[in-house]
Amino acid sequence: MPYLSSSGSSRRGGDGRLTTALDPQEAGPQDACGVFGVWAPGEDVAKLTYFGLYALQHRGQESAGIAVSNGRQILVYKDMGLVSQVFDETTLDSLKGHVAIGHSRYSTTGASTWENAQPTFRPTADGSIALGHNGNLINTHELRGMVDDLPGPDDELELHTRPAGEATNDTSLVTALLAHHPDSTLEQRALEVLPTLRGAFCFVWMNENTLYAARDPQGIRPLVLGRLDRGWVVASEDAALATIGASVVREVEPGEMLVIDDQGLRSHRFAEPERKGCVFEYVYLARPDATISGRNVHEARVEMGRRLAREFPVEADLVMPVPESGTPAASGYAQESGIPFGQGFVKNAYVGRTFIQPSQTLRQLGIRLKLNALEHMIRGKRIVVVDDSIVRGNTQRAQVRMLREAGALEVHVRISSPPVKWPCFYGIDFATRAELIANGLDVDEIAASVGADSLGYISLDGMIEATGQPAQSLCQACFTGEYPVALPDESLLGKHLLEATLKSPTMGKALPVLNNP
Repeated sequence: MPYLSSSGSSRRGGDGRLTTALDPQEAGPQDACGVFGVWAPGEDVAKLTYFGLYALQHRGQESAGIAVSNGRQILVYKDMGLVSQVFDETTLDSLKGHVAIGHSRYSTTGASTWENAQPTFRPTADGSIALGHNGNLINTHELRGMVDDLPGPDDELELHTRPAGEATNDTSLVTALLAHHPDSTLEQRALEVLPTLRGAFCFVWMNENTLYAARDPQGIRPLVLGRLDRGWVVASEDAALATIGASVVREVEPGEMLVIDDQGLRSHRFAEPERKGCVFEYVYLARPDATISGRNVHEARVEMGRRLAREFPVEADLVMPVPESGTPAASGYAQESGIPFGQGFVKNAYVGRTFIQPSQTLRQLGIRLKLNALEHMIRGKRIVVVDDSIVRGNTQRAQVRMLREAGALEVHVRISSPPVKWPCFYGIDFATRAELIANGLDVDEIAASVGADSLGYISLDGMIEATGQPAQSLCQACFTGEYPVALPDESLLGKHLLEATLKSPTMGKALPVLNNP
């Protein structure tokens, strides 16, 4: 019998780390999630998944979960927090099997709650399914109607469990659709469901014996296939494969579904590819040691810095990054300009999660939890400070003020992406359009708003050329407003759409066993 286990939501253990919620500035752009899957009989798949998720922690820090199957039942363990907070040795030792999937989440559809943590799980008489998702679907309302039209929960196994809240994310809808396949296999059902999905998705899912993976026809988010001596791995980034000692085979192609079981690996094409990879993966989201579409991300970011120096030169004494995201571009700017590179900010190494919020008084005091300025590097110098993007401008305003207070003679801000003017509906949680500073102000006005002596954004063409990808194969919607997957009416979009509209009795029937009641 399939069986679901989870850590529940009663524990909210802080770890002494700091979070952007504590910072009086802002959170930067956040990606949706990291996904990982492994099929490897004879290996410790739970620990492989743990270390894979650890390597993907930058893609989501709100919750983490792992599902494991031993061929007879699926066990799911998930909770709010970082991967290292959710799992310990005892928990991982209890997750025995030959196939596993894992997920680290940042919420873009559905609130940041335990019910929305992934992998999602659905038990049925034909076998259970667990699923993890990176991306964001834009036809959630339509999928909701498809779920409502399903015959009902009669084919679901009755789990005698304590009640839990209802999941309100697009992933739970896809899980419900995939789980309903009374007259076909899960593989056949997936080939029916996947073409109905619109938006960005990289899925990993499993039943008791098989690992599945799929990527949307545009390939907006990255997904790679790797090989172990005794199995296969899929992950959001190839850096996770390197972490567990797997070799990279290839990227999962846009519009492709992979099936891995004891018969080997099978590939299905469920849609024609229309490649539109997210350009912001190169700018900020992916790890610098990742390779996407054959282009090393670190090299792309260094090249963005070089082009930025050619497009916006300035006489200065020091080029410094905003750590860590601005470091490769700052090194490229220094190389191209001949201005010495140095560290002007010290980053707190323990910025992460906490559940302690500052009072308004502490905010007004301008507490500096993420960065401090190195005064001896800055005093009396003309500074070029390089960052990856400006969203609301609050962060840059605080940074410039900090540099002035440390004695900088001039502060010149350089940004390795164009002005962000449009929200993302494919898995990045930007501010709303009204909050994006570049929508209300031109470049000179933004410079004045943040207090910089000058401001330069890389050109759209310069950024794209640095990625080494054809412009037509990249999604640039957050810079241009040209969305590669047509959007529905604005009323049918939004992070909390399902909280506001979903009341169906068919959802939330696959309830968790709380092992920490």
